[in-house]
Amino acid sequence: MPFTQADTKNISTLGALKAAGYLPESVKQELRRNLMAKLSNGEPAFEGIWGYEETVIPDVERAILSMHNMNFLGLRGQAKTRMARQMVHLLDEYVPVVAASELNDDPLKPLSRFAQELIAEQGDETPIAWLHRDDRYVEKLATPDVSVADLIGDADPIKAATLKLPYSDERVLHFGLIPRAHRGIFVINELPDLQARIQVALFNILQEGDIQIRGFRKRIPLDILFVFTANPEDYTNRGSIVTPLKDRIESQILTHYPKSIAVGRKITEQEAQLKPEQVASVTIPDLAYDLVEQIAAEARKSELVDVKSGVSARLTISALENLASAAERRGLKTGLARTHVRMSDLWAIIPSITGKVELVYEGEQEGPLVVAQNLIGKAIRTLFVQQWPHPERAKKRKAGNPYQSVVNWFGTGQTVEILFDDTEEAYRAKLDLVDGLADLVETYAATSEADLRYFLMEFVLHGLAEYSTVSRQTVEQGLTFADLLGTMFSGPDEDEA
Repeated sequence: MPFTQADTKNISTLGALKAAGYLPESVKQELRRNLMAKLSNGEPAFEGIWGYEETVIPDVERAILSMHNMNFLGLRGQAKTRMARQMVHLLDEYVPVVAASELNDDPLKPLSRFAQELIAEQGDETPIAWLHRDDRYVEKLATPDVSVADLIGDADPIKAATLKLPYSDERVLHFGLIPRAHRGIFVINELPDLQARIQVALFNILQEGDIQIRGFRKRIPLDILFVFTANPEDYTNRGSIVTPLKDRIESQILTHYPKSIAVGRKITEQEAQLKPEQVASVTIPDLAYDLVEQIAAEARKSELVDVKSGVSARLTISALENLASAAERRGLKTGLARTHVRMSDLWAIIPSITGKVELVYEGEQEGPLVVAQNLIGKAIRTLFVQQWPHPERAKKRKAGNPYQSVVNWFGTGQTVEILFDDTEEAYRAKLDLVDGLADLVETYAATSEADLRYFLMEFVLHGLAEYSTVSRQTVEQGLTFADLLGTMFSGPDEDEA
């Protein structure tokens, strides 16, 4: 009978393992076999990875079927490491190893001297242990101080002195991370950061499948799937992947950012760590989710942001968390058990933007705060005209400008000051004062939910501000909306958004 995972519970010796029909299998064959089973059964090989269904995931599956080492090449925040970590689920749950062997020796194909001598001495009574797939994954972040000894190994003088062995004895060897990943998956993140001379040390293991430590003549054949991650080579001047190493990595997988707002939302909602109290007390409108994603989309094409650096999905994740916290904080201060995200809460996500976009020279001149405000404004501008009449074109409509009542109200010199910590009653009362605002929402986005209705009323004010129909200025504790011409004649505010 063929060996199955169910047999692992009853096997503790080499003899029992042989009797169960176990046969050695390389890690790449194992991954291929399990992937084939998932594909045949219509099961997803990678779960919780959105937007890659037709691009990255098929490339990875083809690489695994081809038994290739691979390199994920893409900008930051594109789930490169997550894809690598999920490959663990394609390994068998347990594999047999010679008990106490430091190289995870296969009992039928022992690699280390320790395992070979133990099997020679005890034969079929050699003790067998079972290694879980989670312990067969090794990950290393490449940094300039990583050495060949860290990755491959070196002679250990302390071991030589303790065991009273000469340096010519292989028992004095200290194995590095790569040999200890034998029969598993080894991941090097940010490969270009590895010094070129260290990258050269990987040539043999990728091409011939073995390593040589220091002056020892013995070559150690290792069984490893290598996965690398890297940013494009021209991202910084930190380094690059040396050409011979790149040539030895059989498959290079190109990653990308979400191609739609809907996909971006799925990623953000899945990854955002909203606290149970926030989920219970804060309502976030769909439009607010879309605005958060649109801010990242605007940043990725902004002339003020370095496109070579990229804009990570971590921006939208932390932005959503800050958005919920802004509403939660206001609810706690005003004594509300349940509150609703407001448009003005978008200004609370500025700290999530300023630290996650790398600015070009022009952006540095503007300053991170202004750039963040501009990105929020562009997101509002983009989404506003998807549901509401274009303010500039609305002025020429024969049927009349639907925004005229709002414009006229501000034209009389009246203003609306939305404070970040306004009570719900004060917030709604201020928006209710603006003539025609509620009618616009009723006409273009009718909703029976009061909280959403006021969110949309404020959204209209922000949209009109972005299209220079009304003025929006940042004050110390909130935002002020006023007549555009009146603001121009009274002089610009240096903090105007």
